[in-house]
Amino acid sequence: MEIKRDFYLSKLINRMGNGQVKVITGVRRCGKSFLLNTLFYNHLLENGIPEDHIIRFAFDSAEDLELIGEDVVELQKKNKKADPKKFMDYIKGKCVDKDKYYLLLDEVQLMDSFESVLNGYLRKRNMELFVTGSNAKFLSKDIITEFSGRGDEIHMYPLSFAEFMTVFQGDRYEGLSQYMTYGGIPLVVLSKDNSDKADQLSNLYSEIYVSDIVKRHKVRNAGELEDLLNILSSSIGSLTNPEKLQRTFRTVKHSKITGPTIQKYLGYLEDSFLLETATRYDIKGKSYIETPQKYYFSDLGLRNVRINFRQMEPTHSMENVIYNELRMRGYNVDVGVVPVVEVNEDGKQQRKQLEIDFVCNKGSSRYYIQSAYSLPDEEKRTQETRPFGKIKDSFKRIVITGDIISPHYDEDGILMVNIYDFLLDPTIIER
Repeated sequence: MEIKRDFYLSKLINRMGNGQVKVITGVRRCGKSFLLNTLFYNHLLENGIPEDHIIRFAFDSAEDLELIGEDVVELQKKNKKADPKKFMDYIKGKCVDKDKYYLLLDEVQLMDSFESVLNGYLRKRNMELFVTGSNAKFLSKDIITEFSGRGDEIHMYPLSFAEFMTVFQGDRYEGLSQYMTYGGIPLVVLSKDNSDKADQLSNLYSEIYVSDIVKRHKVRNAGELEDLLNILSSSIGSLTNPEKLQRTFRTVKHSKITGPTIQKYLGYLEDSFLLETATRYDIKGKSYIETPQKYYFSDLGLRNVRINFRQMEPTHSMENVIYNELRMRGYNVDVGVVPVVEVNEDGKQQRKQLEIDFVCNKGSSRYYIQSAYSLPDEEKRTQETRPFGKIKDSFKRIVITGDIISPHYDEDGILMVNIYDFLLDPTIIER
């Protein structure tokens, strides 16, 4: 079954001819190779590009490596990468005229000196470069610097809920429950039953994600890294910092791990795109508060398998799903802080910090969003919307709820929308 990724396909199409190397990044197994080598390849063919002017090459394919005279078994045995000269000679033999050629290169970091090779091709007017990569440098947030400012990143997430629903056999209510349990990794989504899904997620972690990080960063204590993943999995959407995590390690794991080591591990997890950080932003003071921060998983299935599908709190899961959706739509997302001074029961002034789940910025647009799994009564509604009343600007305020309601503005001008409409209609908060 083919899952359409039109959102990302359009990004590739719109970047054609921009004179840069198009770099598709994202957590492993999110669909980068399929996007490039199937969906984008078919688009080129359908728009009249001759097949012999589209050069696809996968550096993790024994068949492709054989074309340039490399033996994948020998490369793996000697822990070597593909010879760039052999690859360049192969490309030279393929480019027989001055018409435009499209190079679709998969796992290009498995070739030695790939940066220099790609930079060389960028200087040729008749070449368009599209690459994907995982592991090592391509699972790094600063990949674009490898191409001297001539790299154009398309960051890819696992399936959105809307993409998930194109292949899910059921209604959106059952669909969201499945999505918040097993996530949106295409390989997992297409698995036949829940047991297969859980096994796939477990295998991905043990064979790919953790091992990649350990190998790349030469982590000596992989157990500590996995323990950190488990702790973060148990507290998605909660404010934390290395010092707080260190105390948890000391209390729960009786570990002497240091704060700087935890900070380093957090960086590794972010660089691998397993996690993203949401920093607190003082809305009144218009400044960032560096610590503590919130961490969200790029895929809830990957989060849930770390804790063996326990602690499946719908409130936190829904918050994580909303965060990922906003990021996929291109918003910068922070955690909002609203400092207030109130008089307590004793008549004394008391300083408090009210929280807004998400402050979303894109260009000149800003939205304040609260995630509320349920609003059963007026007391709960007042609790969720109270921080909005302390903000003096005119940007739109939104509550996303799991309750089945029609989108509407309440008497305070707050947009109330249910989670299903929000996830399935990318324009709903912009109306």
